[in-house]
Amino acid sequence: MGLFSRKEKKQTLDQGLVKTKESFFAKLSKTILGKSTVDDDVLDNLEETLITSDVGVETTLQIIEKLQERIRRDKYISTAELNSILRAEIATLLRKPAGPFPDDFDSPLPAQPYVILVVGVNGVGKTTTIAKLAYQYKLAGRSVVLGAADTFRAAAVEQLQLWADRVGVPIVQQGMNADPASVAYDTLQSAISRHADVVIIDTAGRLHNKVGLMNELGKIKKVMQKLMPDAPHEVLLVLDASTGQNAVEQAKQFTAATDVNALALTKLDGTAKGGVIIGISHQFNIPVRYIGLGEKMTDLQIFNPEEFVDSLFDKQ
Repeated sequence: MGLFSRKEKKQTLDQGLVKTKESFFAKLSKTILGKSTVDDDVLDNLEETLITSDVGVETTLQIIEKLQERIRRDKYISTAELNSILRAEIATLLRKPAGPFPDDFDSPLPAQPYVILVVGVNGVGKTTTIAKLAYQYKLAGRSVVLGAADTFRAAAVEQLQLWADRVGVPIVQQGMNADPASVAYDTLQSAISRHADVVIIDTAGRLHNKVGLMNELGKIKKVMQKLMPDAPHEVLLVLDASTGQNAVEQAKQFTAATDVNALALTKLDGTAKGGVIIGISHQFNIPVRYIGLGEKMTDLQIFNPEEFVDSLFDKQ
C-alpha cells in the first residue's frame, strides 16, 4: 500500500501528462482525418506523429512494424481501432525488466541500507530529485542519509546541505574538491553505524570526459563495496523529460560510461514531450523508476507503466 491513495496518485499523473496527451492526440487526430481504415498514408503520418512526439525513431519503427503485421494478418484495421492497438503496443514496450527494487517508498527494502547512487548532468533536476526521494522515504518511516559526492561544482554541496536541512535528514560532506569516493565511503559507513534504511549519494553532473566519469564512478562503487559488497543497489540516471531527444542522447552517454539500472524522468508536467519515456524505456531496456510531475515534494512518483498508459489514452 502506498503513502497516498491510488486515486490521488492517478490524479497527479493525469494532470502531469496533460500537455503530452493534448499534443499527442491533436497530432493523431490529424493523422486519421477523413480516413476510415489504416492504410499506407495513415501509417506514414503516424510515423511522423510518433517521432515528433519524442517517442524516438527506433521505437516508432517497431510500433509501425507491429501495425503492418496486424494489417497483413487481419487485412483491415479501422481508424477507430487505432487507439486501442497503439495503447497495447506502448504498454508492451513499457513493461519493465524485473529488478530487486522496492515497489513503493514504504515497501520492503531488498537491502539495509538500500544504496542509491544518483548520476546525471547539471540542470536536469538531480538535486531536487534526491531531496524528493529522501522526503518520500522519510515520510514512509525510513531513516535516510545523504552523501554529497558531487564535489566538482562549487554550489553542489551547499545545495544538497540546504535540502538535507529542509527535509530533516543527515548529510555527509567534505566540501568542494574532496575525493568523491572518500565521501561515498564515509556516507555508507555513517549509514551502517546509524542502522539507516536508505542511502542516497549525489555525484558530479558532468559528461565532458566519459573515461574520467567511468573511472570516478567505478572508484565510488569499489570503495562502497568494501563495506557492502552489493552496493549500490540503484544507479539512478536523472533525465529532464522536457529536453526530449537530448535526454535520449544523455542516456546513451551515461549508459556507455557506467552501469545505470534505473531512470528518473523529471519535469513531465511542464512539457509535451512525455513520449520520450516510451522510447528511452524501450531503447535502453532500463526501467523508468521515478517520474517528476510537479514541484511539490510528493510529486515524485514511482513509475507505474500501466497507469502511465491509462493516463495517456483515457478520455477525460
